[in-house]
Amino acid sequence: MVRIGTVVMGASDVRRAAEFWKAALGLVEREPAEEDWVVLVPAGGSGAGLALGLSDTPVQEVPRVHLDLYTGKQDAEVDRLIALGAVRVNWDLYPDDPDFVVLADPNTSDYRF
Repeated sequence: MVRIGTVVMGASDVRRAAEFWKAALGLVEREPAEEDWVVLVPAGGSGAGLALGLSDTPVQEVPRVHLDLYTGKQDAEVDRLIALGAVRVNWDLYPDDPDFVVLADPNTSDYRF
């Protein structure tokens, strides 16, 4: 059996993306960040990590991969993530009564919860 160890995402600014995701998810750097690479892991030690690598690939309008984030306090968490630099995405694929919000991180990697 295999499991997800680390999700790897491209970022146009690795340090800025790392600061966002550390604050958003309570992650810490496994080793000191480099200009082009960092691996973030859960502060508590268990769970999947998030690696950020420098990328100059253009952001896809509708990314093929995103992160689903879960919380019992959606409105408060959306506000908190926006305060950290996330932005609401004007997504034309919302169902009539969505139970999620689509946000883009400061590097415009799409994710929803």
